[in-house]
Amino acid sequence: MALKQVSSNKCFEGFQKVFEHDSAELKCKMKFGIYLPPKAETRKCPVLYWLSGLTCTEQNFITKAGFHQAAAEHGLIVVAPDTSPRGCNIEGEDESWDFGTGAGFYVDATEDPWKTNYRMYSYIKDELPKLINANFPTDPERMSIFGHSMGGHGALILALKNPGKYKSVSAFAPICNPIQCQWGKKALGGYLGSDVSKWEAYDATQLVKSYPDSHLDILIDQGKDDQFLSAGQLLPDNFIAACTERKIPVVFRLQQAGYDHSYFFIATFINDHIRHHAKYLNA
Repeated sequence: MALKQVSSNKCFEGFQKVFEHDSAELKCKMKFGIYLPPKAETRKCPVLYWLSGLTCTEQNFITKAGFHQAAAEHGLIVVAPDTSPRGCNIEGEDESWDFGTGAGFYVDATEDPWKTNYRMYSYIKDELPKLINANFPTDPERMSIFGHSMGGHGALILALKNPGKYKSVSAFAPICNPIQCQWGKKALGGYLGSDVSKWEAYDATQLVKSYPDSHLDILIDQGKDDQFLSAGQLLPDNFIAACTERKIPVVFRLQQAGYDHSYFFIATFINDHIRHHAKYLNA
């Protein structure tokens, strides 16, 4: 599959690049950012996938998170894809900021008119890793995932639905229980239809209840002054309770007053997350 390089910038002796490709899964052109640390010039490196939140593109994380120095030090390739298909000419795809463009929710849609293009779950799980492994010096056996908000939801469900695929998972302010919040009800209802039992397959709080073993250490950071926490969109307590019941190790850090839902919050604690993943990736 042909890759077109869109940009390349040297950063901490590695390179932050952006590529474009034609996605078979999403049936449109997609972009992703990839940071290649200096170690990638001489050896295969583990890969860490970042999933962004509502309204984001591949640019938000690579320009705002400040992860490059830690990724360079630990020798991690970091991949940051877009959050939805783009330019599919679907009626209504640009009407809402929390549904359609920029809001793929990391599910495989089953409802018209979304089901042809909105297959972000399969794109992240299968198509993108195959593309990355075929074109870059990766170690396919060492892969982890993390994300923010809608992308935190995506990271959690991908790890929980695919035991053993990812060595570790972490999240910033994830949507933990989407079947119980307004963002989730809107997105899952629109993409998957009215049968709530189908939504449960993409809900981390539901998935953890049937996770087959405890070999998954989860790190979650949550800002105390996150406006979406107080609005009941994130519901981390529900997820923590489910993890505790199943004895799934989860480190939940409620960060002090003042920390919100922004990339300033992410940039403050990103090095902790890089170290968390490096430990499990033997990087």
